[in-house]
Amino acid sequence: MMNKRMVLKNLAVPALIFAVVLCFLNSLSDVNEGRKNEEKQQIEAAVKKAAVACYASEGVYPPDIEYIKNNYGILVDSDSFVVKYEFIGSNIMPDITVLDLYDENKE
Repeated sequence: MMNKRMVLKNLAVPALIFAVVLCFLNSLSDVNEGRKNEEKQQIEAAVKKAAVACYASEGVYPPDIEYIKNNYGILVDSDSFVVKYEFIGSNIMPDITVLDLYDENKE
């Protein structure tokens, strides 16, 4: 009986360490996901702001995302994100969506 207790005590410490490491890794994953979401929101806000600035200064919304990148200095990490820019009309705010390529590949 005493021998079983010693075995259980010896296994408890590594199991506890393993559980703590798993919790830590899960927390890191959550932090990284939050950072990606924040970056995605910032890109979307910047593209929308540039589109509005273009409309204000030129009288029309930009025809595509390349126009915004070339004329308004917007940079997008194309390895991580793609900007879906749907031009509706020169006087209608375009539909702008930023997609996380990692999320797209995950599905």
